[in-house]
Amino acid sequence: MRIRVAHETTYRYERPAKSVIQTLRLTPRSHDGQHVARWRIDIDQDIRLTVSEDAFGNITHAFSAAGAIETLHVRVDGEVETHDKAGVLHGVIERFPVSLYLRETDLTKADEIIRDFALEIAGDEDSPLAASHALMEAIHDRVEVNRDRVQVATTINEAFGKKRGICQDLAHLFIACARELKIPARYVSGLLYQPDAGEANANANHAWAETYVEGLGWVAFDPSLQLCPTVNHIRVAAGLDYLSAAPVRGAHYGGEGESLDVHFNIGEKFSHQQAQSQSQN
Repeated sequence: MRIRVAHETTYRYERPAKSVIQTLRLTPRSHDGQHVARWRIDIDQDIRLTVSEDAFGNITHAFSAAGAIETLHVRVDGEVETHDKAGVLHGVIERFPVSLYLRETDLTKADEIIRDFALEIAGDEDSPLAASHALMEAIHDRVEVNRDRVQVATTINEAFGKKRGICQDLAHLFIACARELKIPARYVSGLLYQPDAGEANANANHAWAETYVEGLGWVAFDPSLQLCPTVNHIRVAAGLDYLSAAPVRGAHYGGEGESLDVHFNIGEKFSHQQAQSQSQN
């Protein structure tokens, strides 16, 4: 599938900011499951956009803007060709040993209740693959996804207790459970195309997880949708948790009353050959 992506993030300040510094992880890399045909980032400020790679191999863009900044627009436009690999990931940059992804972080720190849950659900499974599937299904059944994307929990323990969270919460919960079972797991941020969702905010930033299966490699699991990522998922960045794969991280000096608006337009783009074939049918 060829997916067209266009989204814009607008920052507004009630009192103009004196400076803004941001690091963007908004650019996907090509691998066996996706090919980036075209991608562009535009900032509506007089800045220099520096491109580099972070420790995990994610493409990053960094910039700093100075002056009286009342609004800041970050625009992304691109096209990605996706292929169904049943969640199995090959052809990505790997900078660290698999064992790194057993490391607990503040965002994936499980309490005793979650540890017991992980052991009960998947502790008897004879393979990391089976355990990962069991965890994905159990987490999806346990924690309701907050479709309006408003944060309802601050930790995975709170999300688990309230039985409600956003996609980032479910991904962190899945990772925490997997690591409790000694299965290497990592966080993935990306984009999701849901043509039949029927919601204005259905196509947007999304999050899922990957676990390492000996002999197979990294396999992706989306507990929010209870499936292995499909051609509708675009993988953008990965890391130990949200903080190492966040689409945008930054700070501003001055600029009281910051507000944020995000608008997405994600849809399938037909090639000329496909369009011609459809018209003939």
